[in-house]
Amino acid sequence: QVQLVESGGGLVQYRGSLRLSCAVSGFSYTLYPIQWHRQAPGKERELVAELTAFSFTRKYSDSVSGRFTIPEDGAKNTVFLEMNSLIPDDTATYYCLVPTRGVWGQGTAVTVSS
Repeated sequence: QVQLVESGGGLVQYRGSLRLSCAVSGFSYTLYPIQWHRQAPGKERELVAELTAFSFTRKYSDSVSGRFTIPEDGAKNTVFLEMNSLIPDDTATYYCLVPTRGVWGQGTAVTVSS
């Protein structure tokens, strides 16, 4: 079964850190680009980061560049979103997506207190 399952969200203090996980099943994430998106209340969904493992490429939006990274664990078929120096504007539900397969996860909520 093709599935993406996010976890790791929660409440974090201003300038804190959090690591989100995206567990992939049904295929290897290394075969396709995999993305992290977020959607804040009342706002459109935003692409924040992308990993293309087979080309060793990582991309980040301007809003998170220098603060977020995408670690990976091939043995666990899992991709992470490491978030540092969090600010209230990072409050959102975070989703992972494999565009080529058209598969979204269910999302995990992150709240950054000011």
